[in-house]
Amino acid sequence: MKSGDHQRRTGAAVKQTIKEARQDFLIGGITLAAIVLLVGTGTSWLRSISGLTNMIAQSQSAIASTLLLNIALILFGWRRFKQLQHETARREVAEAEALALASFDPLTGLLNRREFNDRGEAAMLAWHGKGLRVGAMLIDLDTFKNINDLFGHDGGDRVLKESVACILEQAPPESIIARVGGDEFAILCPLDQDGDAKFDEFGENLAERLAFPVKIDGVTASTSASIGGAISDTQGVPLADILRHADAAMNRAKRLGRSRYSLFNGMMELALARQDIIESDLRRALVAGEPYPVYEPLVDLTTGQPIGYEMLARWKSPVLGEISPAEFVETAEQRKLIGALSEHLFRLAFADATRWSPHLSLSVNVSPLQLRDPWFAQKMLKLLSETALPPQRLIIEITENALIDNIAATSAVFTSLRNLGIRIALDDFGTGYSSIASLRSLPFDTVKLDREYVMRMAEGSDKDEITKAVIALGQSLGLPVVAEGIESEAIAAKLAELGCAIGQGRRWGSAVSASEVLARHASPHVAMPQPPSLATDAA
Repeated sequence: MKSGDHQRRTGAAVKQTIKEARQDFLIGGITLAAIVLLVGTGTSWLRSISGLTNMIAQSQSAIASTLLLNIALILFGWRRFKQLQHETARREVAEAEALALASFDPLTGLLNRREFNDRGEAAMLAWHGKGLRVGAMLIDLDTFKNINDLFGHDGGDRVLKESVACILEQAPPESIIARVGGDEFAILCPLDQDGDAKFDEFGENLAERLAFPVKIDGVTASTSASIGGAISDTQGVPLADILRHADAAMNRAKRLGRSRYSLFNGMMELALARQDIIESDLRRALVAGEPYPVYEPLVDLTTGQPIGYEMLARWKSPVLGEISPAEFVETAEQRKLIGALSEHLFRLAFADATRWSPHLSLSVNVSPLQLRDPWFAQKMLKLLSETALPPQRLIIEITENALIDNIAATSAVFTSLRNLGIRIALDDFGTGYSSIASLRSLPFDTVKLDREYVMRMAEGSDKDEITKAVIALGQSLGLPVVAEGIESEAIAAKLAELGCAIGQGRRWGSAVSASEVLARHASPHVAMPQPPSLATDAA
């Protein structure tokens, strides 16, 4: 609820309360006056009956009417009093329900994030005070968005409830359990001084139990969970810190292939500290415009001529020195900087590409996180318009794991990009995440053979069979295949024989700057670098 709506509703509730209070005060006053009048009138009536008062000057009928009116007012006041009792009871129930809604998740009955933080801080203080250690776990259901897409929210709710039942069954006594996100759960529990092994066993068993099939409308839906754990044995450590460690361990479990448990350790501590430093410097670097693009050629394996370039990110920090793209891009993804980093690099790359020959394409990599943004296509159109790069020259590359995160949202973004004229390539094809059905349902223009298959080809002919199958699969779907990681002319020739259309890798030199791309294509006949010598390879 927005703050303005909340203030308006609060103001209306206060006004209604004041109005009811005025009404109750008025009715109470009238009732009190009626009781006083009744006492006086009743006394006069009794005296008249007993002959103690001369009623000649008074009308007995008027006194009787007044007496009846007083009785009616008293009955009315009594009725209002009972109504107020009922209203008070109703409000107490409503307040209890509101308190429950403010503290608990209505679907699963678990604590919500806010209540978990409040109770968790108090519990950690109490447990540490007793000499106990504290274990925390974060659980993320893998591919849950796909279940919602395939079976609807009712199916997703069923999976959530069954997952919660499993967590409750496995969790140690005294655990504090919460639903902290759509498909994320947190557990906090006390541990004995020698409870590490039991905590790890709990995590391993939970990962195994959560990898269960669920029957939804007669169809089996498979899911799993990535779980990260962390242990705190120091009093005074904030809950946020132990949860941050558990989150780092959970991310490691995802990188290792999902459906597993990982415990935070000293190496992760160093990596997390390093990531904190990189994040801080990257924020500064984005303001200063330090990250820059370089370009690796995409070569037609038939003609040996470049037909486009893939943008690669580079960053040399004056504080940290040269940082590998894998490191700072991963940090940008985990610390929610990937959008700002990509926008900065895309703008530079689009402007560079406008100075190249019109037949050269520009390929850029897009994070799966960016594909969750429903406005991503509009943002790309804005950058293309600002830099005057024709959309038809742009190729967006995504990795296969983007397909399993949210295929419905990905499909909608794909459609918007294709409507703009942008081409789409599936990167790291053959790593095992996607299915043929996914490839048929999404409008890809190209698939990129994972460099692992290319590297295997150098090991011997028996390693070529998988590469042949992957290339044949791409061809059967009518999609040109691009091979990454080509390091020799022999491998390039063999891939061309197998039907691979385009290649890239060290065979054609390392990535170059935009000015070097201009110089390379200044003459009608482009001279590409020769294959590295054996001496160079050996070095």
